[in-house]
Amino acid sequence: MKKLLLQLFAITFLFSCAEKKEKIIISKEATLQEYKTDSTNIKHFFNTALTEGASYEWLRDLTKNVGGRLSGSPEAAKAVLWGEQLMKKVGLDSAWLQPVMVPHWIRGEKEVAYYTVNGTKKNVPICALGSSIATPKSGVTAQVIEVKSIKEAEALGEKLRGKIVFFNRPFDNTLIRTFSAYGGCVGQRVAGARTCGKFGAVGVIVRSMTNGVDDSPHTGVMSYGDIPKKEYIPTAAISSRAANILSDDLKKHPKLSFYFKQSCKNLPDAPSFNVVGQITGTEHPNNIMVVGGHLDSWDLAEGAHDDGTGIVQSLEVAYLFKKNNTKLKNTLRIVFFMDEENRGSGAKKYAELAKLNKENHIAGLESDAGGHTPRGFSINANAKNTKLVKSWKKLLAPYGLHDLTKGGSGADVGKLKGEFVTLAGYRPDSQRYFDYHHSENDTFDKVNKRELELGSASMASLMYLMDKYLETPTPIKK
Repeated sequence: MKKLLLQLFAITFLFSCAEKKEKIIISKEATLQEYKTDSTNIKHFFNTALTEGASYEWLRDLTKNVGGRLSGSPEAAKAVLWGEQLMKKVGLDSAWLQPVMVPHWIRGEKEVAYYTVNGTKKNVPICALGSSIATPKSGVTAQVIEVKSIKEAEALGEKLRGKIVFFNRPFDNTLIRTFSAYGGCVGQRVAGARTCGKFGAVGVIVRSMTNGVDDSPHTGVMSYGDIPKKEYIPTAAISSRAANILSDDLKKHPKLSFYFKQSCKNLPDAPSFNVVGQITGTEHPNNIMVVGGHLDSWDLAEGAHDDGTGIVQSLEVAYLFKKNNTKLKNTLRIVFFMDEENRGSGAKKYAELAKLNKENHIAGLESDAGGHTPRGFSINANAKNTKLVKSWKKLLAPYGLHDLTKGGSGADVGKLKGEFVTLAGYRPDSQRYFDYHHSENDTFDKVNKRELELGSASMASLMYLMDKYLETPTPIKK
C-alpha cells in the first residue's frame, strides 16, 4: 500500500510539473507575441510621422502667421483660436477652451544700454526680463558691481546701495545635460532684483542664460517675491558676449558706470484660455492621459523651440493614433497650456479644475525641451510604474530613446502629480537648445523637420505603452 501511494504521488508530481511547464511556455509565447505587436505598432508610428507627418507645417503656420505669443497679448489670443481650430481639423472627439486669467506684461520700446571706457562708448545688447518694472524715463546710470551668485550679492549687503548689480555666473559647460547647467544659473535671473532691491540697488543686469557666446540677449521671467513695491528695481539681461566684455572692462576700470533704459509695464491680469481636446477611451473613458506643451512664448522671436515644437508634437500624438487606427483603452487628452513662461496660470487652472471635477488622471507627458533629436524620457512616478516604464527600453531604444531616467516631467503636467499618476517629460538632445531659448534666435528655420517628426513618434510610442500596460489602482481613501 505504501509503495502504491508513493507511485501515485510521483505520477501526480510529474503531471503537476508538466502542467506548470506548459503554463510557463504559454506565458513566454504570449509575452513574445505582445512584444512583436508592440514593436510593429511603434514602427508604424515612426513610419507615419516620417512620411505623412503634419507637425512641421503646423509649426510653420503657428510661428509665421501668429508669431511670438506673450501671455495676455493679442498674439496669444490668436494662438488660442488657432489651436482650437486645428484640434477640430485633426478630428478629435471634442475640443474646448478652458478659461484662465493670466499675467499681462508688455515690453514697450526697444531697450538701450551702454557704458563708456577711455572715451569709447560701448553699446550693449540688452532686453528687459519678464515682470520687471521700467527704468525712469531718462534711464538709470550707476556704478556696476559684479557678482557670481545670489549668496555673494547678499554678503555685500549695504555696499549695493545706489549700484547696478551685474550677475555674471556662466553655464557650467562641463555638464553634459545643459538643463542642469541652466538650473545652476537661472536663480540669479529670477531672484536677482528681489535680493538686491532690499539693499537699495538701483538696477540689476544678468548674464543671459545660454551656454553659447553670442550677441543676443535672452529674456525670461523674474520675480519680486513678497518685497514691498518701493524696493522694486528694473532688471534686464545682457548678451553673453557683452557680459564677458563688461567683466573684462570692470577688472581694468572697477568704477565704471553703466546706463540702461527700458519701458516695460505690468498690466492687470487678462482673460485667456487653455486649449483642450481629447480622444475618448474605449474601455476606461474616465481614466485620462494628458499630453501637452505650452502655447505661450516670449515676444523676442517666433517661439519655435519654446514651445511651438511641444505644441505640435503633442497634437501629432493624437494624429498618429488616428492615422494608424489605434484604439486606446483610456482617454487621451491634448492640452495646450497658457502662461507657462510667467506664472504657470494655465497648468494651475487645469489641475484645479481636474480636482474640482474629480477627474481621474493616470498619466501625463510634456514636451517643453525643444524639437531636437529624441534621446528619451524622464519619469516621475511611483517605484512600480517607474520600473515598468524603464522596462520598455528594448522597444524604444531602436529609435534613439536610450535614456529612461527618474526625474521631473515638466512645469505644466507636473501639477498633476499624485501617487498613482505616471508623469514623463520628453527629452530630446539639449546641446543646441539654449542657443535659441528665450532669444531672438528661436525661429522656425532652427527646427529640423525630421527631428521634429521623430519626437512626435517617440511621444506617441510612450503613450501607446502607457495606455496598454500602466496599472492604475484606485487610491485608498484615508
